[in-house]
Amino acid sequence: MFEKYMIVEDNLKNVVDEGKVSGFQFGARLPYYRGVSLSMLEEIEVSVDGKVLPQDKVHLIVRDNTYNLKQREEELDDRWEMGEVVNLFIEKEEGLPKGKHQLGLKVNIRIGYLPFPAIRNAQKEITIE
Repeated sequence: MFEKYMIVEDNLKNVVDEGKVSGFQFGARLPYYRGVSLSMLEEIEVSVDGKVLPQDKVHLIVRDNTYNLKQREEELDDRWEMGEVVNLFIEKEEGLPKGKHQLGLKVNIRIGYLPFPAIRNAQKEITIE
């Protein structure tokens, strides 16, 4: 239902730190009709051109706070609200090459009242310049 809104490509870019490309980032929306605490995000999987990138390289940036996988699992106070665009920063030497890519995002949310996993997948063709 919300899958088509998950990937926000407007701010897709390679990230440069101290003159060197350290990775890339893009905006993402939560595929759920309510906000959740970050500890309820069981999995955030990013793929580029069909290749899944390591989860330990994916960082979630929520209102100026950056969380790695371990920190996200333990964060009870910060939330990702419905409709809010957060940035996903992926550590990747040299970032993404210029041109078109197939970007995938999978989010698994732990929802207490559901007896099954809430896994949502999105794919978009993106262009990096």
